[in-house]
Amino acid sequence: MMAMHRKDQDKLSNFQILMISAWGFTIVISSSLFFFVGRWLDTEFNTEPFFMAGLLILAVFLCIGRLYWEVCWKSKRC
Repeated sequence: MMAMHRKDQDKLSNFQILMISAWGFTIVISSSLFFFVGRWLDTEFNTEPFFMAGLLILAVFLCIGRLYWEVCWKSKRC
């Protein structure tokens, strides 16, 4: 009985590590994408740091907000 509980706990722990890794990957990819789109817009309109910085900050806040929403939804605390 105890071995079954330990096995389930290991599966849950592995799943949590996988989800954290996926969110880290999502934050990096979306930030990079928004950064490069902002850089391209800055070169097109000659507004050097504004679009790049703005879209980068937007990407980070959107990802963190989505992560917070998902944690609240899964824990049913919101």
